[in-house]
Amino acid sequence: MDLTTIILLIIAGLIAGFINTLAGSGSMITLPLLIFLGLPANVANGTNRIAIFLQSIVGLAKFQKKKVLHWKNGLRLSIIATVGAVFGAITASQISAENMETIIGILLFVMLFSIFLKPKKWMKEFEEDSASKKIPWWNYLLFLGIGFYGGFIQMSTGILILVSLVLGANYDLIRANALKLLIVILYTPFAIYIFYVNDQINWEYGLVLAIGNIAGAWIAASIALKKGVILVRWVLIITVLASGVKLLFF
Repeated sequence: MDLTTIILLIIAGLIAGFINTLAGSGSMITLPLLIFLGLPANVANGTNRIAIFLQSIVGLAKFQKKKVLHWKNGLRLSIIATVGAVFGAITASQISAENMETIIGILLFVMLFSIFLKPKKWMKEFEEDSASKKIPWWNYLLFLGIGFYGGFIQMSTGILILVSLVLGANYDLIRANALKLLIVILYTPFAIYIFYVNDQINWEYGLVLAIGNIAGAWIAASIALKKGVILVRWVLIITVLASGVKLLFF
């Protein structure tokens, strides 16, 4: 691996880690880069999980210092998401992601509409109390599908999780982001194992990419806790719009 490749991976990881921690879809940057650098699409998909897993640990640690994580709900949702992720990763190791990208592109524009349709929910301020919220039963079914998609390609999974938690379970964006990171941390190792068994991970590229992702996650979590939901909401809006355009038209 030459110096130029290392620099590109770290810079892309930095940006992706920042976006992933505040919203999602950082893989829009890292997946194309990994493919551009010569990795087959399925190997790029597997390799990208290394950086995502490590960045999520760092971001979660930052959020947990402020006691914003609802562990009980997070563990319950993670179990459901993991089941879906296992089947999603198995599917991804066998087929192309093109059709699913089109579907998710359409869903992203629906999500963008929902952000503006119910602004009060998205602008809800961070709650200081740590009492766990009750998750609606249908949200667990939704997370089975989200887990499948996350295992399949990961791209925009964070946005799907945030929409489900904010609109479905009435979470503020800060706590929803912390919960999102926990869920990703717990199901990603299963996806990594499946890609590893199918020889679809480049560890060298994945670990260098993770250096940037980790730095981006740390910066993003720090900013989110200081600036609050207004900044997170605008990052989310911009990310959803850009992701939807990319998936549908490019």
